[in-house]
Amino acid sequence: MVKGQKDPKEIYIHRDLSWLAFNERVLAEACDRNNPLLERLRFLSIAASNLDEFFTVRVAGLKRLLAAGYNRKDDFGYYPPELAEGIRTKVEALIAKLYSVYQGDISADLTRNKIFILKYEQLNPEQKKAAKKYFETTLFPIITPMAVDQGHPFPVLHSKTNAFAIQLSRGDNSYLAVIVIPKSVPRLYRLPSEKDENCFIFIDDLIRNNMEAFFRGYKLLNNFAFRIIRDSELSLQEDYAPDLLKAIEGEIKKRPKANVVGLQVEKSGYAELLELLQANLDFPPEEILSISGDLDLSSLAELPAQVVKPELSYRSYTPAKLEYENIFDKVKEGDFLLHLPYQSFQPTVDLIQAAAADKDVLAIKMTLYRTNEDSAIVRALAKAAKNKKQVTVFVELKARFDEEKNIEWTRDLEAAGCHVIYGIPGMKIHSKMALIVRKEEGRIHRYVHLSTGNYNEITARVYTDIGYFTESDDFAMDIADIFNVITGYSLPGRWKKIVASPHDLRKYLFELIDKEIDFQKKYKNGAIFAKMNSLEDTQMIDKLYEASAAGVKIKLIVRGICCLMPGVKGLSDNIEVKSIVGRFLEHSRIFMFHNNSSPRTFLSSADWMGRNFDRRIELLFEVTRKDLNEHMSSILDEYWRDNLKAYRLDSAGQYIRSKPEDKAFNAQENLIEHYAK
Repeated sequence: MVKGQKDPKEIYIHRDLSWLAFNERVLAEACDRNNPLLERLRFLSIAASNLDEFFTVRVAGLKRLLAAGYNRKDDFGYYPPELAEGIRTKVEALIAKLYSVYQGDISADLTRNKIFILKYEQLNPEQKKAAKKYFETTLFPIITPMAVDQGHPFPVLHSKTNAFAIQLSRGDNSYLAVIVIPKSVPRLYRLPSEKDENCFIFIDDLIRNNMEAFFRGYKLLNNFAFRIIRDSELSLQEDYAPDLLKAIEGEIKKRPKANVVGLQVEKSGYAELLELLQANLDFPPEEILSISGDLDLSSLAELPAQVVKPELSYRSYTPAKLEYENIFDKVKEGDFLLHLPYQSFQPTVDLIQAAAADKDVLAIKMTLYRTNEDSAIVRALAKAAKNKKQVTVFVELKARFDEEKNIEWTRDLEAAGCHVIYGIPGMKIHSKMALIVRKEEGRIHRYVHLSTGNYNEITARVYTDIGYFTESDDFAMDIADIFNVITGYSLPGRWKKIVASPHDLRKYLFELIDKEIDFQKKYKNGAIFAKMNSLEDTQMIDKLYEASAAGVKIKLIVRGICCLMPGVKGLSDNIEVKSIVGRFLEHSRIFMFHNNSSPRTFLSSADWMGRNFDRRIELLFEVTRKDLNEHMSSILDEYWRDNLKAYRLDSAGQYIRSKPEDKAFNAQENLIEHYAK
């Protein structure tokens, strides 16, 4: 904490409250009529999905502290009960706005465009016939109603399960049952409709209106929909796990029975049924969220793909393609960058595929954190191993919510003959790197790929990231050494081109900031320009405050969590913060230091968060070629100019949406045009 300041609340924004503020900005895009209608619907579904993740991780962690009786202030000055109350207030307001937007402007605009999400009673005879048939032929065979009594315990429901609680009677006896809404079929069923119309219904409505089919001989009294969210954090004692993969598999199996951290119920007057549900889930009644509308609006993400109305979506574009005949020859021409998604991800895929097939390639080493289903890169690695190449893959099994998927293709890679490393106890390998060893003209030659984002062909279309290709010997030796550190018993050496956490990253960045402070004192030109996903580390924030107090001009583009308070007199007068929320998710990390008019530009896999500095292996590397350095500078300038998708964080911790004073400028759309040329 900055010297002389007693209350952290005066100098930091709490990370959880900042996270919720980010989701408010996502929801604001759903309100913005300058966005195409189906894109607004996507933003709405993303905001709903984000809230789920917030509960499974952040609320879950807070509930663990409360259950343990922990009552100390955190780094941001909050006691757990105080934070829980603040979160609850924010979440309730956010959910209220979510439904207000959906049931108001978006529903009205959907109707204007002849897109209808109907209730069962609104269906015409033809639609009712089709709905009845779909229920009988598809839903009824899938669904298994579950009684709740002495012989039938309350069913184990996975996190994010939507279900019905049902009260039944037979004679003088009352019964409780549960029907789970299946996830194996789309939640939105497309109905027959007139030309130019698109009609849908939630399958929840089909189930509710045919519910008697599951309970012959019983009378339906009451029912309502509910949704549960469970704690999804892994409680893994890694240091004592002899086999990390088996340990993680064991933890994943526990998730369906993890504590319920969120319970949403459809608003109804059925107090007795609600009490039965609450008791069976052992959930505090005062924390139940009552919803006036369809639960789980994240399912609305299904709708845009089923509506053929291009005018209601962002205009399509084709990522710019890099021209080359041989990817190895292209890298030999000189270091180059790929700016995703404006440029195609294909050169990255080509590099691994070419390495797998090339007879002169001897080895491939690679880290994989998150990748996509049916990944061409994973297939290429398996092919390389079958082609007798030495393939070493570091798979981060602890990548949150991707654990099961990562385990699955880990086994596929092992079966193909790859050497797979699962993880390091107490650490996550978050760095993105690939090293290819090739024999050329009798000597060993190495190619390196580094990135700010994952090796994922799907997210490469919607996340902005930067990939870096080089054949530099210094880079290759550093990356080879990094692999030796994470795959075997080797201490880090002195690296020439990279800086890594957890040992050196924070210290190195502090040294760069100190240099800017010195330049400011000597030449009055200290400046820092940084772009990242999140800024949460209080040590880093204090260092930036120190630089600001010395007069260093600091511009920060922070998409999500930002715990720094800019523009506070005597603390952060010289710091400006912006957040950009647009059609692409801003994921790249670019750090530029003015360096007395000789700018130094760095790319990294790391945000400025405590976990990135202390509990992850991350890489920072410098872009030294003048033309690439200037290109990175121009990218930052473009984002800073944005006055349509940018929000400015003020000294009170509030985000203010930018308004064009002169000419409107959308950085992402401008970059699409730039790379197209």
